Amino acid sequence: MNIGRAFLVMGSLYIVVGVALGIHMGSSGDHSQAPTHAHINLLGFVSMMVFGFAYHLFPKMQDGVLSKVHFWIHQTMVPIILVNLFLLVNGTTSPENAEPIFMITEPIVWAGYVIFAYLIFKHAGRD
Repeated sequence: MNIGRAFLVMGSLYIVVGVALGIHMGSSGDHSQAPTHAHINLLGFVSMMVFGFAYHLFPKMQDGVLSKVHFWIHQTMVPIILVNLFLLVNGTTSPENAEPIFMITEPIVWAGYVIFAYLIFKHAGRD
């Protein structure tokens, strides 16, 4: 599995979703989902593109299991966070129901960023 390419592909899908939500908000005049829109673009598009380019620029970062753990953490937890945020913002779920999900998923995503930082420190500029 080419982790760099996989992150770039997924990031490109997130920008399509993020821009579509932005267009919907602009055309409807309802900007209540702005937090969701921002998170789709930052956690989905920006982060994944940065990850993808870093893995492409420093291919040895892809060696071993940590890059795969990082990829799958991001691919499983970020959609859960985004759906939970969407439901919270539109009132479908309550803060009491949303908070436990955030309390589980957010630290796991943070752990993925820690893995990425470790791989950068270990490999960047050494390939």
